[in-house]
Amino acid sequence: MKERRMTRRAALRSAAGAAGFAVTRAAAQSLADFYRGKKLTLITAASPGGGYDQYARLLARHMPKYIPGEPPIVVQNMTGAEGLRASNHIYNVAAQDGTVIGGVSRNNGLAKFYDFSNAGVQFDARRFHWLGSPQQEIGLFIVNAKTGVKSIADITGKALTVSSTARSSPSSIYARMLNDLYGGRLKPIEGYDGSQACLMAVERDETDSHISGGSSAQFRNRFTPWVKEGKARVILQMGMQRDPAFPDVPTALEIMKTLADRQLFEIAFAEQVMGRPFLLGPGVPPDRVNMLRAAFDATMKDNQFLADAAKEGAEIDPVDGATINALLDRVYSAPAEVAERLRALAR
Repeated sequence: MKERRMTRRAALRSAAGAAGFAVTRAAAQSLADFYRGKKLTLITAASPGGGYDQYARLLARHMPKYIPGEPPIVVQNMTGAEGLRASNHIYNVAAQDGTVIGGVSRNNGLAKFYDFSNAGVQFDARRFHWLGSPQQEIGLFIVNAKTGVKSIADITGKALTVSSTARSSPSSIYARMLNDLYGGRLKPIEGYDGSQACLMAVERDETDSHISGGSSAQFRNRFTPWVKEGKARVILQMGMQRDPAFPDVPTALEIMKTLADRQLFEIAFAEQVMGRPFLLGPGVPPDRVNMLRAAFDATMKDNQFLADAAKEGAEIDPVDGATINALLDRVYSAPAEVAERLRALAR
């Protein structure tokens, strides 16, 4: 994974220049006075036991040492509505004083981009103060070997069902994009409760395949034995570049025939860069935003944090908060014709 981390860091280096904030001694003392004796809450949109929850609990254990006053961080799970419940709460209800951190679903960042009339999206993702993500993602298109599908080219001649959580999830959106842009015959079967349930559907022959938005340690541990045993195949990667674990499997970007089609996937893959994102509400004071961003960045380099992550099989390939905010600004500023075409595919 080291090669993957270094390559991605190089790709993002130009956007990451704004990351990192110096905290003066006087400012640190003032912040310590505020945070000392308080307890921070980290609201994660994930249910206990999944990849998002894993990263939230890792962060909660190690980040306090880099916050003046060293306040403890308590994780609170707030599931529902594909992560929108937690994002709406942090934006509109939670305290805006720097004592509440959000761990949200990466697809929430583009939720308003895909459907600006969606009443369920009660936030502007660009106004959040993003802290960053400990991981950047690559999704995988996994097919049950019983289908006879051996490569991505085969999806143009064979109808496949795809397990998915909801119409707005990456599994369904990527399936529709591949149908329209590549000539696939994919049919999302929606309503499954999370990625593990989606994989179980493939294992039980309820569906032919699953297209993931990411690939956490738990996710890979589940399907990797199938690949080794010849029971499943990975036929496509959903990300900016190939994962070294699957060097011979192309990305969706590589199979697109036109630059315009490639651009659509590049926008969609903004979610992959966001990985497992953490954020603050829009009203948090700038000095606390800057300090918490610096604390997040320091945690990503902390030796004990890295050791614990390695022990848990949690990949660390961080992206900073300033990069995520800049990325979202670029996505929402995409040319109208490009944005509308992608929205049409996502509906």
